[in-house]
Amino acid sequence: MHDVVIVGAGPVGLFLACELGLAGCSVLVLERDPEPHSPWKANPLGMRGLSAASVEAFHRRGMLHPLLTASGVDVDPGANADADEPPAPRGVGHFAGMMLDPARVDLAALPFRLAGPALDGVMTNLEAVETVLSERAAALGVEVRRGVTVSAIAQDDETVVARVGEQEYAARWLVGCDGGRSAVRGLAGFDFVGTEPQFTGYVMLAAIADPEKLRLGFNLTPTGIYLRPPAKEYVGMLDFDGGAFDRSQRPTREHLQSVLRRVSGTDVTLSDVHLVSTFTDRAKQTTTYRQGRVLLAGDAAHIHSPLGGQGLNLGIGDAMNLGWKLAATVRGYAPDGLVDSYPRERHPVGAAVLDWARAQAAAMRPDPYAHAIHGVIRDLIGTRDGTTYVFERASGSSIRYDLGGEQPLVGRSAPDFRLGDGTRLGDLMRDGRGVALDFSVDRRLHGPAMGWESRIRYVAGRARNDLGFGAVLVRPDGMVAWASDRDPDREAFERAAARWFGTPA
Repeated sequence: MHDVVIVGAGPVGLFLACELGLAGCSVLVLERDPEPHSPWKANPLGMRGLSAASVEAFHRRGMLHPLLTASGVDVDPGANADADEPPAPRGVGHFAGMMLDPARVDLAALPFRLAGPALDGVMTNLEAVETVLSERAAALGVEVRRGVTVSAIAQDDETVVARVGEQEYAARWLVGCDGGRSAVRGLAGFDFVGTEPQFTGYVMLAAIADPEKLRLGFNLTPTGIYLRPPAKEYVGMLDFDGGAFDRSQRPTREHLQSVLRRVSGTDVTLSDVHLVSTFTDRAKQTTTYRQGRVLLAGDAAHIHSPLGGQGLNLGIGDAMNLGWKLAATVRGYAPDGLVDSYPRERHPVGAAVLDWARAQAAAMRPDPYAHAIHGVIRDLIGTRDGTTYVFERASGSSIRYDLGGEQPLVGRSAPDFRLGDGTRLGDLMRDGRGVALDFSVDRRLHGPAMGWESRIRYVAGRARNDLGFGAVLVRPDGMVAWASDRDPDREAFERAAARWFGTPA
């Protein structure tokens, strides 16, 4: 029996497997596709944007440099790491196709932002992400079995069993990371609710006889939307047909040409279509992320349109939040209800992303009302406050879990504090433990922290910029569990440590 069976070897399933393997859990990943490589994962079709929050997750597990190398990104993540002030972001992204100016981000409105290797998002592709995660998972002893499809799930109070043909795989827990058409979600009886689509989206590699007829960039027209990036033969388009032409149908060249002509308002000609895929803006979420010993993460728990590139980042956040909690539960030192804090914290984040995607779809509808809304939004996000707001939402820096208390840093992602010897918080988190940073002169938390030595790394010393804090307790997912002023309270620290890391050893 394995500790955990994960269904799905995409980025979310592999990231979760790495988190569990890092904690010493035995993990089996079951993947339907027989081969890991696909043209849909490589550039340009597999291109994805990782938010600052996701980049930070890779940094905290020591995988940022391998990811940048695999992605072909010629950026030194440490270039601005030693700056006294954090630099302005290189990119902010877009909202409903409206690009934002990173120079308009108000850095003063981001009080907990410190310079570090993982401040900005990164353009990558699914192949690079999965390659890095697969190599790390293998190094941690994770087993991945490909070409297998789960057909049934049964569970009791102690175990859960996944059936694949005549074979059964038993585990203490099972996590469905098997995408938007999740088999686990249906087999385990999760309720999946939300809104139906307004459009059918198309992504294709096609030979265009007269490419000069299509403008480069993101083009909102009176009849739809089309995207023409610099990548040769790559075309994307949105047809507001109520989602009538979804993956259940195979689009022909004639159909694709008809849609492209309609949404572009040109008589462009497609001479050949090499690859094509469709999607919609259907936005649904399971009412809970847990049913007994079965959990969901990533697109298995929530689906929405890919506008804004939030899906991959949302899934990585799920995996980062769930991994350490499930590992602590498996190993027997988790406090009561720790696993249940996963859906409690992540479900609201997923719901907010679904609304973010719905808002973009509504603003892009080809009708006078949506065009009016689009113009108002364009004016708003052209302001300093508007750009900053979108940056916080798109980068993940606005996420704050309700962990109780009034300290404004608690529940947020921890700043990448830098100690006197140059060590950063992100460097201290690579083994998957929590971190207690004690900036007090008398190392006040040293004694209390020793009770959790196997679960919390205690580090004392002055920080280059402690932002006025005397001590900070950081969970393994990088979120601040407790923070103190210049005079840390030992009992308050012990209560916070016990809440998240269980009874002292």
